[in-house]
Amino acid sequence: MEGHATALVELSSHDAFVSGPPHATFSYLRTHDPVHWTSEPDGGRGFWSVTRYDDVLFASRRTDLFSSQFGIRLEDMDPEETEARRTLMEMDAPEHTRLRRLVSRPFAPKTVGEYETAVRSLAEEILEDLRGEREFNFVTRVARELPMRMLGRLLGLPDDDLEWLVQRGDALIGNSDPDFTDFVVDQVDTSPYRLLPFRSPVSLELFDYASGALELRRRNPSRDILSALLEPTADGESLDERALQNFFTLMVAAGNDTTRYSMTGGLLALIERPTLFAQLPDMSGDELRPLVEEMLRWTTVTMHFRRTVTVDTQLGDRNLAAGDKVVLWFVSANYDETHFDEPNQFRPDRSPNDHVAFGLHSPHLCLGSHLARLEMRVLFEEIAKRWSAVELIGETERLRSNFISGIKTLPVRVTWR
Repeated sequence: MEGHATALVELSSHDAFVSGPPHATFSYLRTHDPVHWTSEPDGGRGFWSVTRYDDVLFASRRTDLFSSQFGIRLEDMDPEETEARRTLMEMDAPEHTRLRRLVSRPFAPKTVGEYETAVRSLAEEILEDLRGEREFNFVTRVARELPMRMLGRLLGLPDDDLEWLVQRGDALIGNSDPDFTDFVVDQVDTSPYRLLPFRSPVSLELFDYASGALELRRRNPSRDILSALLEPTADGESLDERALQNFFTLMVAAGNDTTRYSMTGGLLALIERPTLFAQLPDMSGDELRPLVEEMLRWTTVTMHFRRTVTVDTQLGDRNLAAGDKVVLWFVSANYDETHFDEPNQFRPDRSPNDHVAFGLHSPHLCLGSHLARLEMRVLFEEIAKRWSAVELIGETERLRSNFISGIKTLPVRVTWR
């Protein structure tokens, strides 16, 4: 492997991902060093990169050996930071199980199924507002709009507040990209904000907004997610104020961006396969669902989560010590040649397709996964009714991040039916 070391990109670098996930590096590691020790420059203590599907799945499920409670991103946090910034994602059972039970009701499959009419209405409105325009940035005009407006509906928030909220969510998820934040984590000193989510002062703005919105619902409950979160369970359990603020911030940050980037990556896959795009109007729901699943595998928007080893253990042929950081590269697992047949081919009817996007098969399965699938399916159904063709007319631009794989700019030309 030493002779190939210079060909491997630096996985700890956000800049290594601005042209897209480094699939060549991951392919090499899966074959030659699937649990790879990865050094971190600038004083980082390094981490194990887990790149094979089976190993990623094992570590995702074995929370007793690979814990989330010390952080899910690469940065090291001291106990004070860890405690202050904890969300549902930075917890293990039984605490994770308890909190997930408190917040999961509005995101259950049956409940999400009831949102389809609202999602379709929003998709129709967004696309019809574009009618007559042939050239535009799909990300800002379509993919950003649908999850943002649906999030507003679910949270019961005023339409006039949504743009402000999403901009702040972008600043958090995109905290490594200077287009989205002035507090770029690896370019400026963010230590004054180390006790805030994503090391960003934007979190304080979202905390204040959440407190105001929650107080309104304490006085006047309504039929939205925020009101539901305030209701105690049958056992009398409820969330405290900081947990509510953190969960609201998580919904604003993660509930919009990941779906937006999945939609965008999905459309790009269709643009690159015009014959497949032309088949969309004739696809049934049973055909569109596997297409969406392949889009999710293909894009793998959340590229990794980090875990921390709890006791000395072995993974593959490597001995891992308690306290070691372990990075589960979902974006590599979803292209594992030993698990997926021809993973570098986009197959709209791939079956089975047990990808690990959304943290599938693990206790940390994304709460919003069912809603994201619904939004994607409905959007492409509505696009198929209105566009007979779509083409790329400029360069795409990607998020500067080794955490989130996202296309920020997708300039397209469409032909209306």
